[in-house]
Amino acid sequence: MRKITLTLVSLLVAASLLLAGCGASTPEPAPVETTEASASQATEAPAVPKEEPLSGTISVSGAFALYPVMTVWADEFHKFHPDVEFDVQGGGAGKGMTDTIAGAVDIGMISRTIKEEETAQGIFWVSVTKDAVFPIISSENPVAADIIAKGISQETFNKIFITGEIKTWGEIVGKPEVTDEIHVYTRSDACGAGEMWAKFSGGKVQDDIKGIGINGEPALVETVIKDPLGIGYSNLNSVFDMSSGSLAPGIIVPPVDVNANGQADADEYYQTKDEAVSAVSSEKYPSPPARFENLATKGKPSGLVLIFIQWILTDGQQYLESAGYVPLTPEQQAESLEKLK
Repeated sequence: MRKITLTLVSLLVAASLLLAGCGASTPEPAPVETTEASASQATEAPAVPKEEPLSGTISVSGAFALYPVMTVWADEFHKFHPDVEFDVQGGGAGKGMTDTIAGAVDIGMISRTIKEEETAQGIFWVSVTKDAVFPIISSENPVAADIIAKGISQETFNKIFITGEIKTWGEIVGKPEVTDEIHVYTRSDACGAGEMWAKFSGGKVQDDIKGIGINGEPALVETVIKDPLGIGYSNLNSVFDMSSGSLAPGIIVPPVDVNANGQADADEYYQTKDEAVSAVSSEKYPSPPARFENLATKGKPSGLVLIFIQWILTDGQQYLESAGYVPLTPEQQAESLEKLK
């Protein structure tokens, strides 16, 4: 009996030692092999799809009034999007509208109100800035000092440009002894400036203006500068030198005697670009000839053209004042952007 007991005890001790030895040598988990690819996948965030860069060509034609700032907009947009090219041409609002209706350009620059017959042909438009048309005479005009002191009333402009009743410079300033004949110049090409000046002067359309027709705004301005007896009209950005802000050499802007009191008040005579822009912005200068400038497309724009016009109405507004234009108010800006949706 004792022998059995000892044998059992020995067996139990041996088993205990065996179990203890097994517990002390628990195997380590096998190492996981890490490759360079798996390490990169573990540390990098999921890839975000990148937008495709803008590319293509945008063609624009139309109003001389918008041409200067459109070239600025095109250059600035190209800096952000180097693969977008522009073809910008002047020619007048009439050309811009004709080209747009025909599908010859992507955007027409229109410096007047869009007509019902144009919208009936699929024209879509938004306002992008505001400027004005101003009367111009030569700085060599024989009665320039009198005109600067007295100004010219709307009624007198009517008798110069529309009815032709006033024929001499002496009649304008009340000096019958001055018999120098007035040489009236107007635009022969269809333009927004002509339509706005006609409406201000008591007419309805550009063709109501009497005078010698000159093709294009640059040529009309140059003609008036060289003719001491000439009178015409021009857009704000042609009247003033954009670099200096002063009147373009050889030009005088006759004060518009808005209140018809027979004299040019301080806020009716503009010798700098800033004075003129401020008068248009505050609506002290009459409308017409102040007006909104519009961009027209054949149907509502999409794709690259839409993106460009949206940029003009947002970031592009910052370039307007230095170029001689009045930016849209926040309300006008929002209205144009909403129209594009």
